[in-house]
Amino acid sequence: MHIVREVTDHLYWIGVNDHRLALFENIHPIPEGVSYNSYLLKGEKNVLFDTVDWEACRQMMENIEYVLDGEDLDYIVINHWEPDHAASLQVVLEAYPNAKIIGNQKGFQLAEQFGFKIDEDKKIVVNEGDVVEVGDHSLTFLFMPMVHWPEAMVTLDLTNGALFSADAFGSFKALDGKLFNDEVDYDREWIDENRRYLTNIVGKYGPHIRKILKKAAPLLDQIKFICPLHGLVWRSDFGYLLDKYEHWANYEPEQKGVVICYASMYGNTEQAAQALASKLCELGVENVEVFDVSNTHVSYLISEVFKNSHLVLASCTYNLGIFPVMKNFLEDMKALNVQNREVAVIENGSWAIRSGDLISEFLDDEMKQMTVLNDRITIASHLKEGQEEELDELAKTIKDSLRA
Repeated sequence: MHIVREVTDHLYWIGVNDHRLALFENIHPIPEGVSYNSYLLKGEKNVLFDTVDWEACRQMMENIEYVLDGEDLDYIVINHWEPDHAASLQVVLEAYPNAKIIGNQKGFQLAEQFGFKIDEDKKIVVNEGDVVEVGDHSLTFLFMPMVHWPEAMVTLDLTNGALFSADAFGSFKALDGKLFNDEVDYDREWIDENRRYLTNIVGKYGPHIRKILKKAAPLLDQIKFICPLHGLVWRSDFGYLLDKYEHWANYEPEQKGVVICYASMYGNTEQAAQALASKLCELGVENVEVFDVSNTHVSYLISEVFKNSHLVLASCTYNLGIFPVMKNFLEDMKALNVQNREVAVIENGSWAIRSGDLISEFLDDEMKQMTVLNDRITIASHLKEGQEEELDELAKTIKDSLRA
């Protein structure tokens, strides 16, 4: 049985929704699933844009067969050779052996590494800016190396205005019947999973994202549809989406807000984090979120840090160092290039209280443009009633910094 939706005249979404996979890339939880988007253009020449993950291949093949309705497949464009998009290519080639493959040189090199068997006479190697005529449609190509693999490119159909954007503008979350951005309440239902996808999958490569946005700017008036490899197809409100990407690519917060992340062994550091959150809310600070680093997957933490302007790191001392889950969180922030945030520190320990100094040193030495606020709360095992003034002062400092 086919599951197909029309994007525009003669262009079809033939992708697959996956709710069986628990961890995307075997690391990121996807409790709401994920979609693998593939698209088929039917015209004088029939063109497939990317494939799907191996586990979803059967449904895609049924969709292709339905749309082609007995016709042959002429071309396959591979914008991104990561296995969740290219793994099914060999099956497609076995079913449609006359199809030619359009890709760039780096892409075909990766295809060899993954063991794809593609005859040389089947390859059409394109360079950036090339125009390839596929029947009554004209395709042009824009390379976007390191967003987030070196071979990644996007394809613009100059005839119908569809931009096949590879992993750019992608999102976690299965489509489940929906297809377009204007079919959902995006701010309520999708933005968090879009941000979590971008910041954890592509977030490290902010400078590269900025380059591709600059490259694509002259083409914006020709784009009518943005067709990513995961998530919704955009056919309106491009300015909203591009504004979000500008913030994320420049490591600028979307909002004034405070994320309090704590690592606590016996609940004492947690108590301090909760007390500070209460003080901030009493002062009228909006957008205060509290997370236990030990039981919150780091992908959610990274997304929240990208979203908000201020961060509080509260950690106990462990073996004269930073509590391991907090240290791991710091390493993940460094790996994903988090920067331009105001940070407050709360430290705890029972005899040698060192976590605060070590966190501050890490932020200063290992990360970029992270401003550590002067006020720090030091807890000797348990927050004392007499430390309420310190909490008040830290809350006031954070509030004042939010106004700056």
